[in-house]
Amino acid sequence: MSTATIETPGRTVPAAPDHPLTPLSADEIRAVKRIVEDEGLLGDGVRFVYVALDEPHKATVLAFTPGDPVERCARLLLLDRTTGMGTDLVVSITAGAVTRATVIDAAADGQVPILDEEFEDIESFLLDSAEWLAAMAKRKIEPGKVRAVPLSAGSFGHEDEVGRRIVRVLAFHQEDGADLPWAHPIDGVVAYVDLTARRVVKVVDEIDLAVPAERGEWNAAPHASPARTDLKPIEITQPDGASFAVDGNKITWADWSFRFGFDIREGLTLHQLSFADGGVERPVVYRASISEMVVPYADPSPVRYWQNYFDQGEYLFGRYTNSLELGCDCLGEIKYFDVTIADENGDPKLMKNAICLHEEDYGVLWKHTDMFNGMTETRRSRRLVISFFLTIGNYDYGFYWYLYLDGTVELEAKATGIVFTSAYRGAEGFSTEMAPGLGAPFHQHLFSARLDMAVDGNVNVVEEVDAVPVPMGPENPWGNAFRCRKTKLATESEGLRLADNSKARVWHITNPTKQNRLGQNVGYALHPEGQPVLLADPSSSIAARAAFATKHLWVTQYDESQRYPAGDFVNQHPGEAGLPSFIVGDRSIDGEDLVLWHTFGLTHFPRPEDWPVMPVDYAGFKLKPVGFFDRNPALDVPSSTATHCCEG
Repeated sequence: MSTATIETPGRTVPAAPDHPLTPLSADEIRAVKRIVEDEGLLGDGVRFVYVALDEPHKATVLAFTPGDPVERCARLLLLDRTTGMGTDLVVSITAGAVTRATVIDAAADGQVPILDEEFEDIESFLLDSAEWLAAMAKRKIEPGKVRAVPLSAGSFGHEDEVGRRIVRVLAFHQEDGADLPWAHPIDGVVAYVDLTARRVVKVVDEIDLAVPAERGEWNAAPHASPARTDLKPIEITQPDGASFAVDGNKITWADWSFRFGFDIREGLTLHQLSFADGGVERPVVYRASISEMVVPYADPSPVRYWQNYFDQGEYLFGRYTNSLELGCDCLGEIKYFDVTIADENGDPKLMKNAICLHEEDYGVLWKHTDMFNGMTETRRSRRLVISFFLTIGNYDYGFYWYLYLDGTVELEAKATGIVFTSAYRGAEGFSTEMAPGLGAPFHQHLFSARLDMAVDGNVNVVEEVDAVPVPMGPENPWGNAFRCRKTKLATESEGLRLADNSKARVWHITNPTKQNRLGQNVGYALHPEGQPVLLADPSSSIAARAAFATKHLWVTQYDESQRYPAGDFVNQHPGEAGLPSFIVGDRSIDGEDLVLWHTFGLTHFPRPEDWPVMPVDYAGFKLKPVGFFDRNPALDVPSSTATHCCEG
C-alpha cells in the first residue's frame, strides 16, 4: 500500500496512489507535516493528535476509474500543549496547502483526544502535590510505588472545569516490577489534573479503604498451576495456499471483493463491499466501521461516578493496535498487513502485522439426506476473516469481520484482558468481589457500528420486521398462525429503534428499484443481538454524551461529514453531539442513500472467573441477504475430498 514519489526541485512530493481509498503512506505523512510547518502552525508545544486520510466524497469514489487523477487530502488535529488550544485542519497533499483550519472552542465543542505524552507526566504531578502525598501517607503507602491511571474526565457541569483540559487519576499499588497493579486498587481517593497547567488541581479523599493484598499475576502463587499436557496440537493447513487474492488494499475471495483501510480512531475499515452474482458485481455496503464505543461504569461513589470512557473519541484506540507477529491470534495460511500512522510529532510510525487476513473452516454450510431420491449431499462452510486486536489500559479488544459463502457479513467484537478494579464495598454495592477485598465494578461495553449501506445501489429503504401472532378468529380458527409485520421507517425520527428479541425483530434494508426473479425488492437484513442499550438514567451526563447508545438503531441520510455517532470532539463535550444533531432536520430515509448506526455490546457483571485475566466475551451482529439472491448462492461450493474429512 505504499506510493511512489516524484522528485521536484527542493523537495520530494508523494505520487498519488492508484485508488482514492488507499491509506496514507509514510511519504504522504511526511508531506503533511512539512505543509503544516510551512504554514507556521507548528511550535515547540504543538503535537499531532490525529492524522488520517480525508476520504473523498462517495460520489467521487464511485465515479473513479483506473487512471483518473487522485487528489489526496489528510485531516488532522493539532494540540498546543502550552495553551490547550486544539485545531482541526484539512491539508491538500496534492496542492501542498492547508485548505481548512478551525480553532476548536473547548467549552462548547469539547477537547481533542488525549495524547500519550500527556499521560506520561502524570505520576510526577502527583509527587508534586501535597494533598496527594498526604492521602498516601494516611494510607501508609509509599508514593513511589503508586501507579497512576489517568482517565478521561467527562463533563458534569463543574464550573471550574469548563474549557480546561482535565483528567481524573485513580491509583494502584505496585510492590515490585512483576506485581500486577490492577490487583491493588488504592480506592476512595482520586486526583484531578489540569493537563495544560501540568499540576494536580484537586484531590477528593472520600474514604480510607483497605488495599487488596493478594497478587494478581495469572501465574502468581499460591494459585498458579503447571500448564496442562493433555491437549494435543491442532494444526490448520492449506497445502494449496489461501483462496483469497490481495492487490494493494483490495481483497477478493470467493464472490466477495472489498477494500480495507485503517484509521487510528476507528481502527480497521471496510470499503466497497460487493458480491459477484452471475458475473455482476453487486454492492452491499459502501463503508463499514466501528465508529465509537463507550464503557460506562455503575459505581456512583464520589471518586468513581465519572467513569465513562469513549475509547475511540477520547483515546483514539487504533494507535494501541497489537503487532500479531509473536502470538497465535490467527491460525492457518495468514496474510499480515502493516499499518503506517503518524506519531505525536507528526512523523510516520510503522505498526507491524497490525491486520490479519485468513480463512477458517466453519462447519456445515448446507446438507440434506433425502428419503425419496437418495440425495446425500454435504458442503462445508468457510469464512474469510479480517481482524485486528488492541490493548487500551486494562482491556484488550479484538474486532473480526467475517464474510461467508452464502452472502452473510458478520462483525464480532472480542473483549478480554483485565477488568478494572476497585475495593470491594459489600454485596449491596455496585461491584463483584473477585478476590479477597478486591472488587470489579459493574459496567457496559457499547459499540456503534456505522454501516453506510449500498444494497444493490444507493437507493435504499429500511423496514422493521417483527414476528407477530395472529389472534384466533375466522382467519386463524385454531390459533396457530403468526406472520411477519413490516413497518417502513420513513424519516430519521422514525429511524430510532430498539431491538426486541421477543418479536425476533430485524431490520430489512431493501432497494425498491431492484427486484429478484420473484418480484421482491432485493435486500439485506440487520440481525441484532438485542442486548441492553445504555442503562444510565436518561437525564444523566453520560446519556447526553453517549446518546447513540440509548437506541439499537439510528438511520440517517448519507452526509460525508457525519462520521462519528458521539460527535467529532468527544473529550469533555457536554453532550447532544453526533447523532442527536444529525437528525434535527428529520430528513427522509425512504428511498435515499442511507447510513445505519447500530449499537451492540455487553453488559458486564464481572464473575470471579473473569479474574485475573478475563476469558474472551463476545458481542456483534450479522447482515444476512433476504431476497438479494434468487436462490442459495452457495450451491456451487464443491464437496470436500475424502482425505479432508475421514479419519486417517
